[in-house]
Amino acid sequence: MIEYKVNDRELNAAAFLAFVNQIWPGDYDPGKTRAALSKTLNITAYDGNVLAGCLRILTDGYYFGTITELLVLPAYQKQGIGSSLLRLAEENTPTTLYFGAQPGVEAFYEKNGCQKGLQSYTIRKKR
Repeated sequence: MIEYKVNDRELNAAAFLAFVNQIWPGDYDPGKTRAALSKTLNITAYDGNVLAGCLRILTDGYYFGTITELLVLPAYQKQGIGSSLLRLAEENTPTTLYFGAQPGVEAFYEKNGCQKGLQSYTIRKKR
């Protein structure tokens, strides 16, 4: 049975990195990840001790909010976890949420009542 946590203060960088590397493998900095998690409203889905899904909201609390990512482990996809995380985001955000979608998943968001908005743009930080 999946347990959902809104504003999951127990989510730590190590658990998040182990989770995210199963979806977006990378060499992520634990300290910067810890700082990033402290700045977002983290809505999580657990199957026992397994972090199965996570949605993060970054917001100023009044004018603007964005979903930084909505991730569900591949083994847990197509089970309603992403839809539940979106519903909890809508119920718990203090603002309208603006976000982009990876190509190919637009139907998921539309099925969940999200309205397509303006095209987004990116300013890439040179590293």
